[in-house]
Amino acid sequence: MNLPFELQKTITGEVITDELTLQKYSRDTSIFEMTPSVIVSPKDIEDLKNLVKYVSSHKKNDPALSLTARTAGSDMSGGPLTTSISVDFMQHFNQIKSITDSYTIVEPGVYFRDLETRLNEKELLYPPYPASKDLCAIGGIVNNNSAGEKTLQYGKTNKYILGLNMVLSDGEEHYFEKLSKAQLQNKMKSTSYEGKLFKKLYALLSENEEAIFSSRPQVSKNSSGYNIWDVIDKEGNFDITQIVCGAQGTLGFITEAKLKLVPNPKKEKLYVVFINNMDDLPNFVQDVLKLKPTSLEITDDHTFKIYLKYAREMASLLGSHGIFATMKLFLPETMLIARHGMPKLIVLVEFEGDETKILSDEIKSLVEIVKKYKMSGHYCKTKKDADKYWKLRRDTFKLLREKIKDRHSTPFVDDIIVRPECLPEFLPKLTQILDKHKLFYTISGHLGDGNLHIIPLMDLKNPDERKKIFPATDEVYKLVLEYKGSLSAEHNDGLIRSPYLKEQFGDKVYKIFHEIKNIFDPLNIFNPHKKIGVTKEFAQKYMIKT
Repeated sequence: MNLPFELQKTITGEVITDELTLQKYSRDTSIFEMTPSVIVSPKDIEDLKNLVKYVSSHKKNDPALSLTARTAGSDMSGGPLTTSISVDFMQHFNQIKSITDSYTIVEPGVYFRDLETRLNEKELLYPPYPASKDLCAIGGIVNNNSAGEKTLQYGKTNKYILGLNMVLSDGEEHYFEKLSKAQLQNKMKSTSYEGKLFKKLYALLSENEEAIFSSRPQVSKNSSGYNIWDVIDKEGNFDITQIVCGAQGTLGFITEAKLKLVPNPKKEKLYVVFINNMDDLPNFVQDVLKLKPTSLEITDDHTFKIYLKYAREMASLLGSHGIFATMKLFLPETMLIARHGMPKLIVLVEFEGDETKILSDEIKSLVEIVKKYKMSGHYCKTKKDADKYWKLRRDTFKLLREKIKDRHSTPFVDDIIVRPECLPEFLPKLTQILDKHKLFYTISGHLGDGNLHIIPLMDLKNPDERKKIFPATDEVYKLVLEYKGSLSAEHNDGLIRSPYLKEQFGDKVYKIFHEIKNIFDPLNIFNPHKKIGVTKEFAQKYMIKT
């Protein structure tokens, strides 16, 4: 069978098979590489329907045939990778349909940066944007249940999903939103595809309520597994979008998302704290959290040193050109390092709201906390000064990928989360594991949530280096689960964490995940080898070697 030829007869959009494009789509920003057999860019909903119907009718004769959605390719877990049909949403599903004072309707192939520009014009905010906001697209944000620097105050993506349009395994488009108890009962009376879907899903979740409740990670954020904890609320409302959000495209194609918006507070003030002694970290965090900051972010000394090494280039990107402009921009850091030495952690504490109140209350109180613990700090008076630190925090991964040429940024334990109060005890044990495996790494993340992004830098051409990955991962994840954390707070499972889901949630809940996949996608059409039925051996097979 000539698959590209057959697909071109099936859809009106593009079917692409050239080697250069296949190579591009074989990678995301993870440590994996899977070359698709063909790339399709569906032009409209009818194309998507026809793709699903085509694969469904040919799946029996070709079990490897499948459909994997892809948007910007900034995923760090291998989520959008496949050896079958890669479905590109960037070419034609890239429209912002509408923006009101309270929500936007947007297609999955829209870059978040383009949506943000439109929202800024209307003084609106979509709060749970990730650090990769200049690179990622809406499809990835929803499918990963992404979060970011404002999640501490505002929560994750799943709290902002008002409705989703999807093409499911029946080859038809459906719309999902939160249903009242009465609406759910009416829906389940129907003998339609949707009625049966709701009936099976409701039965599965309600019959396993106790197991589901007890398996919830004891942390503020989780993107591992299927989100089975937020589908049925205390009032009996039923929201199927909660399972789809973070499902990584394994349940169907999202064609449109209705996302909640909030007013943009505009006034944001940043105070940067330099920490040399980690012993006071837990009490410091608890004191700062009482001030209710919008963001409480960290970056470690390894990242900071790399950033300072390229200070002139970073200054240029911020509009300060030349050596003297760079020296002026980085003078506060130079003075602080001269007085106190290179900090172990750089903490970004941001407040939003009325500027006068922030300066007189929150910043003033924060300065007293910094003095109390004999730390040092720097108030960012200008936007450029604040942007300098946000660039350090947001561009950590990009900086490592672009500037470190002899080693590869290797995200495999990049998104762990434990309760913030556990960090002082947890961090030394974590670094002991990483050091034992002789890994050079950087640490950044969301201090207020206890969410750490650890990026080892490795020579992946060296087989001995690659052999370290899963043994180190085993030990790190074991430690995370001892502290009742989650293996992924916001980056999702993909190829790297899916093999550990049974270990994290136990046999019974893992079986529930299996049944959810089977309810939505009984033929395993959508993005196989993610979430369910993934082994370490399978993942290792597709690990990059360059």
